[in-house]
Amino acid sequence: MKWHKRGRIYVPEGKQAWARWYAFPPIPHLRADGVLRIYVAFCDEHIVGRLGYVDVDPADPSRVLAVAPKPLLEIGDPGTFDENGVLPLSLVPVDDRLYLYYTGYQLGMKVRYYQYAGLAVSFDGGESFRRVKRVPILDRTDAELLNRTSTFVLRDGDTYRMWYVAGSEWTTVDGKELPVYNLRYLESSDGINWPDEGRICMDLVGDEHAFGRPWITRNDASYQMFYSVRTRVQGYRLGYAESPDGIDWERKDNQVGIDVSESGWDSEMIAYASTFTHNDITWMFYNGNGLGQTGFGYAELIDV
Repeated sequence: MKWHKRGRIYVPEGKQAWARWYAFPPIPHLRADGVLRIYVAFCDEHIVGRLGYVDVDPADPSRVLAVAPKPLLEIGDPGTFDENGVLPLSLVPVDDRLYLYYTGYQLGMKVRYYQYAGLAVSFDGGESFRRVKRVPILDRTDAELLNRTSTFVLRDGDTYRMWYVAGSEWTTVDGKELPVYNLRYLESSDGINWPDEGRICMDLVGDEHAFGRPWITRNDASYQMFYSVRTRVQGYRLGYAESPDGIDWERKDNQVGIDVSESGWDSEMIAYASTFTHNDITWMFYNGNGLGQTGFGYAELIDV
């Protein structure tokens, strides 16, 4: 496939205390009024994220229609798993509700931070969200100790299918401690209660140490996954894989069709891809340098 980059859509101007910088990762959702709402986390001066959005025209995503004036989901209470930030991951329509799966951050002492997945629900079409519970839906377990995060969830009939990353160790790269986790798979009957350990469906190779949030689509023949992969010598790059069942994946990274630019806001890394199709045009939304510090942009699929 081949993607044509169309430019950056949005980066915070720094005028709001809760949204000084960052806008990541982009989660597109078409509202009932025809507006494409892109959910992101905005960060304050301490890089603590809160849920916000950028509304755009689905036919021309460069046309920004509105930006969240206040958080749709605040950080958790002191001592909770999301006390130091929330980061949206995927959105699932469930009857008249919207399930928002998100990562909660909590700072550590002997490791830099912990990441576990939480769930919030909207009853008003995505204008506000409230937690299902104050503890994670993917909490630490003996098998997946330090990180259970970066979830993408699809509803398949009565089954909720989750792809996520998990791990129990950290590594040091150029003097900086970074988590190590691979891609795993779980199923749930209600989208809230999940098993303690998932099946590894894609493992790290070479000098890779982490995968970023996957984004999965499907057609009659297969599942397709865009994901981010981070190595010890460079920042995130995008990868692509296919699967007949969503569990056993064949990596086809050389077919992803998009990479960093020669200069500018996405010249150092490219990560957290999501896709959306409107009137037979498929857009990719993604982050660039600094893991979202430079905002998010988009590309158009021009060749499958």
